Amino acid sequence: MATDLEIARFLADGFDLRGQLAAYLQISLEELEQRLPRSTDDLAALHPGAFDPDQAGHFYEDTVGTAHLLELAAWHLGSADYIADTLRLQQHFARGQVLDFGGGIGSHALAAAALPDVQAVWYVDLNPHNRAFVAERAQALGLGRRVHCCRDLDDPALPELFDTVVCLDVLEHLSDPAAQLELFARRMTPSATALLNWYFFKGFAGEYPFHFDAPDLVERFFRTLQHQFLEVFHPWLITTRAYRLWAADPEGWAG
Repeated sequence: MATDLEIARFLADGFDLRGQLAAYLQISLEELEQRLPRSTDDLAALHPGAFDPDQAGHFYEDTVGTAHLLELAAWHLGSADYIADTLRLQQHFARGQVLDFGGGIGSHALAAAALPDVQAVWYVDLNPHNRAFVAERAQALGLGRRVHCCRDLDDPALPELFDTVVCLDVLEHLSDPAAQLELFARRMTPSATALLNWYFFKGFAGEYPFHFDAPDLVERFFRTLQHQFLEVFHPWLITTRAYRLWAADPEGWAG
């Protein structure tokens, strides 16, 4: 059961992230500590420059390899307080069948799988190394039966509808995030909650080359968000927001 004790465990060691990642990469903890600080630069060096939006999926699935694991690990360990608040938010809303879309190193999938109101977590990620690593982490933490790792939403093993959707630090990497929102809306139960964040910005010095930020793309995203979803207040001062479907509005009001 993921209580404050589980969040305390994340704050302490990221659910044993260093040890598990070193074992997966077959490197020593000393080498891991040397590679983590430069992981963002190493990942950025793989960026081809002129990024074809149609090739984004191929890039994340085939090109980045294990570099994304290292970059994500550095982010989760270095921003543990922020990530812990997203876990508290998830703890507040998550139940039933949970979709963790683009789940990365699995912090949210693992924490959700330990919640008493969660039946199963469906972790979806294009990168085969991410999926293999999260599957290993789930087994090591005794959550293997509750975490199911899949490549995409077309996997027939996935339930048709989800009670909770978690999509964090992913939408800005998609060439059509508005279409992804529409897909989420079609796969949510009427009472489902979606936990989403985004950062459509390449950075003041181009430090986020993997992010899409075209004005028309961003406008379509926000128009779709406002048409499909109603925001649900939560008290945590973080970028992640909670939403339910407009169709779930008790008064049937659609704006």
